[in-house]
Amino acid sequence: MPHVFRPEHAMRLLSEERQRLLPAARVLDALDLRAPCDAVDIGAGPGYFALPLARLAQGKVYAVDLSPEMLDMLRQRAADEGVSVEAVQGSADRLPLEDHAVDRALMAFVLHEVPDREQAVREVYRVLRPGGRFLLLEWDKRPMEMGPPVEERLSVEACEAMLTSSGFRVLHRIYPNDVHYGLVAERGA
Repeated sequence: MPHVFRPEHAMRLLSEERQRLLPAARVLDALDLRAPCDAVDIGAGPGYFALPLARLAQGKVYAVDLSPEMLDMLRQRAADEGVSVEAVQGSADRLPLEDHAVDRALMAFVLHEVPDREQAVREVYRVLRPGGRFLLLEWDKRPMEMGPPVEERLSVEACEAMLTSSGFRVLHRIYPNDVHYGLVAERGA
């Protein structure tokens, strides 16, 4: 069973170091947000990406996470910042959303933690509207001082193959820094 990020470490997800490494607005540019649009942040944690996503998308934004503690933190941060986000408890491989519910989807550093990864990717495909975009962010699969154990990481090629086999068209890769990669994919009709 893969390692799952624990709520007691949530402040790491909001740290200044992470903000330098992964500036949320710059990373979210890869989703080609056209306001208003509806979006989902899968594995949203305390809302590092969900809150900026809600400001940029200007539509309905769902923040899905397994952890009630993370969702409580996210709700408090959203209230403090005056941002509207619908926090929903659920798992990546069984998203609690209707078919074709959103125009954009984000899954940041979560897929390597999901036991049924292929099912999680199929779920993203299911909830996206035709032509919708998906940004999948993961850790580079090599040893480094931060992040999950290397044996739990997914290579960019493995993720690309998973997306393609689920019906996505991979548009391009992004490299927001020297330890992470992202895949931008589009759902077909």
